[in-house]
Amino acid sequence: MKFDVFAYTNKGGRSYNQDHVSFRTIEQNGIFVVADGLGGHSFGELASEIVCNTMVEEWDGTFQPDQKGWLQEKIIESNRRILKEQEERNSVLKSTVVALSVVGDKAVWANVGDSRLYYVHEGEVQSYTNDHSVAYKKYKGGEITRQEICTDPDQSALLRTVGSEDRCKPEIYAPETSIVPGDAFLLCSDGMWEFIRDGEIGIDLQRAVNAEAWAKHLLLRLMDRINEENDNLSIMTVIVK
Repeated sequence: MKFDVFAYTNKGGRSYNQDHVSFRTIEQNGIFVVADGLGGHSFGELASEIVCNTMVEEWDGTFQPDQKGWLQEKIIESNRRILKEQEERNSVLKSTVVALSVVGDKAVWANVGDSRLYYVHEGEVQSYTNDHSVAYKKYKGGEITRQEICTDPDQSALLRTVGSEDRCKPEIYAPETSIVPGDAFLLCSDGMWEFIRDGEIGIDLQRAVNAEAWAKHLLLRLMDRINEENDNLSIMTVIVK
């Protein structure tokens, strides 16, 4: 397998960017991460940077002992490092994370918080991560629609975060089927997915000649939907070749 990857992050209408995006591929293996430092806390940009450094910069091309175990351990390690930084700075640092690992034709992904991954097969979204938020609980309970998560007042009330003693609980996803050329993954922070409909993801992939074009089609949709006070936004598109 080969990977066509495009990553983009922007501060949006905020004074600085607390998101981090990072990826690395070695032969047929890859690790792809989007982390969103929480703006309501000090040093959110440092928290998201710690997550990306722990998971990507130190990666040697292997996942030991296995993809699921590796993803979980690296997120927990990120949590330990952030907690240590909190103690040293006497301040609160927190982040969300969504991460994808690929080994040959096997993909596994994980998240904490409300940064999302969408898996696209045959041009349609086959599966996606669950948000760990109060608004998502409302959706699962039938109180609101999936699209209404984006505007619900509890959308930013997170139930899991990296940088928490007891609420850093990664959710792991491992599809039973193997990935094939043409499959694709979209990873993004809430500043991005709030303005994108699920159906548009597959449509824009079908229109795109590569990962960069796919991301740009999606970003163009935001231009008429965001306002000048919009949150930081980050997107990473991965197409399997």
